[in-house]
Amino acid sequence: MSARRFPPGFFERADPGPDDWFYRVPRIVTHIDDGAIAAVGALYSELRLDGEVLDLMSSWVSHFERAPRRLTVLGMNAAELARNPMATESVVHDLNADPVLPFADDSFDAAVCCVSVDYLLRPVEVFADVARIVRPGGPFVCTFSNRCFPTKTIRGWLMSSDAEHGEIVAEYFRQAGGWDEPIVERRTPDPAAYSGDPLWAVWARVVRLPGS
Repeated sequence: MSARRFPPGFFERADPGPDDWFYRVPRIVTHIDDGAIAAVGALYSELRLDGEVLDLMSSWVSHFERAPRRLTVLGMNAAELARNPMATESVVHDLNADPVLPFADDSFDAAVCCVSVDYLLRPVEVFADVARIVRPGGPFVCTFSNRCFPTKTIRGWLMSSDAEHGEIVAEYFRQAGGWDEPIVERRTPDPAAYSGDPLWAVWARVVRLPGS
């Protein structure tokens, strides 16, 4: 897949208004069902995300089976983040307004982003900065389903299939640089045998040299 995968208008959305206004009211709900939530937690455990972890575009819940040693949650609503029982630190930050993360280089062992990657307007810039703040060898894990706020989701995502979503996120990693070849997997059973929310995951590991 080349950069032509993202034609003009790909990152536009129906509601171009400020995100801080849209997310001003706390939403104390889950955005995927129990089966998909379990799939997220199982993947985090499989990848041993148990050190210093950043949860990007987070909320009142992070879907780890066991809390990491230190979990920093970054999101749009302070009240939601304050209710996250696994969080040791919370940061309010709008990645669509500023894709540069407010952390020093090599601050985390891993980063995750659950059911939010489809809202990013400048994802390649965000992915490049995640490679800066995650230590070499550490993973960035993006999980997503087929639920969304359609007015805030980029048009290219809405016009693509579930399988194509995986390739879109993989291309973000490739274009950002600093990552190994991403892995794309469906983490819930085939739809012929499963009626719940589908859960897809794409992850890659930082490959830059320390200090680069």
